Amino acid sequence: MPTEFEAKVLDVDVDAVGKAISGAGGELVGEVGMRRYVYDVVVGDLSRWIRLRDSGREVTLAVKEIAHDGIDGTTETEVVVGDFETTHALLGRMGFEAKSYQETRRTSYALAGARLEVDRWPRIPAYLEIEGDSREHVVQVAGLLGIDESRLTGENTIKVYARYGIDLEAIADLRF
Repeated sequence: MPTEFEAKVLDVDVDAVGKAISGAGGELVGEVGMRRYVYDVVVGDLSRWIRLRDSGREVTLAVKEIAHDGIDGTTETEVVVGDFETTHALLGRMGFEAKSYQETRRTSYALAGARLEVDRWPRIPAYLEIEGDSREHVVQVAGLLGIDESRLTGENTIKVYARYGIDLEAIADLRF
């Protein structure tokens, strides 16, 4: 499975981050509203799950697996599918019941060959996600923005919500 090399910078000012990325030579790619269903592969196993996501541009189905909270701690296998609701229904017919529905807003940038996303989720402050070709690439791009490696986390969204005292696993419907 392909390793994701990505890190989050929590609690960011959306406008300030956008200006910093532009100031470092980055380009705005676009803004989208996203929706997703999340399914357990094995009920109770928080290290592996299925995500069906509609990004407004394409619909993807992925299995994500977490080995650890580092920049290189997650693997993802993802395919493009034709239709959000039909794929949701198909997963249901296969015995997978969505444990949650989630909505987010994302502003995407490109900088130095990396993909940067400012993600806004309900109930928590916005965060920046930097995805690159290697762990070193992620750290390098963060440095271009003046972000020290010590501020980077590879924690998944469940752990990010927990930092704010919210049990994301207990929220079946997360909307703005």
